[in-house]
Amino acid sequence: MEEILTLEEIADVVSCGVSLGLKSIRLTGGEPLTRKGLISLVRLIKNTEGINRVSMTTNGVLLKENLPSLIEAGLDSVNISLDTLDRDRYREISGSDALPAVLSAIDSAFEAGIQTKINVVSMDFVEEELPGMLELIRERDISLRFIEMMPIGLGRSFPVYDHRDLLFRLKELYPGLERDTKFHGSGPAVYYRIPGFKGSVGLISSIHVKFCDSCNRVRLTSRGFLKTCLCYAEGTDLKMLLRSGLPDTERNEKIISAMKEAILNKPRFHCFESVGDITESAFMNGIGG
Repeated sequence: MEEILTLEEIADVVSCGVSLGLKSIRLTGGEPLTRKGLISLVRLIKNTEGINRVSMTTNGVLLKENLPSLIEAGLDSVNISLDTLDRDRYREISGSDALPAVLSAIDSAFEAGIQTKINVVSMDFVEEELPGMLELIRERDISLRFIEMMPIGLGRSFPVYDHRDLLFRLKELYPGLERDTKFHGSGPAVYYRIPGFKGSVGLISSIHVKFCDSCNRVRLTSRGFLKTCLCYAEGTDLKMLLRSGLPDTERNEKIISAMKEAILNKPRFHCFESVGDITESAFMNGIGG
């Protein structure tokens, strides 16, 4: 476990990032709720001067039981991954029969009043499940976001469903569909509203509608590597600096300098449309996708 950053080391990187303009943190995984001390980490980050928002992306399996403590610690929003409403299909995809628990967690998050988004990776059955998925936002003021499959790790084994086709299908089902200009966060989703529905539909079209020119994200892996793009293996190792043994002030200066250099060298565009040019070989659950 020495390879994994401690909670305090993660908080130290966050604090260094604030000096570079960092204001918002999202905890991802793998599954963040399996990390011992996660609630303490939420509190540590939220109490960091300069951090305005702490969010989390989770599969939802352990969310309901932890939600009150997470909210008390300062969690501002939660994204819940849900790729299917079919119980057998869910079991096949995830390896667990946890769909009822995830649906219950969505209800709990909505009822608690925390900003809630549901993330759906668009697979070949997305049109089949579209009407049922949309029912989740008919009476709930939450966001349902469809995400184009990215060819990283296991994602390389699946065809990419073009969101231009999904948008066409949405307009067929709901001719009154219109752009939603409400602020939903700093992410890349384009949102729409369906007349009579309380929630919104978001499309994150990583492959067919590039948004690299507005990408403002970097990722810190659990092993302390700062990644500037999901597509490429490039980045910088912060764990080495965190554990350098230098006095805190000197150490933090070096961390800030390394982060700044990595961010300034952030790739202009990803190359997901040209799989042979992708240099990242790790699976998404290992790089905070």
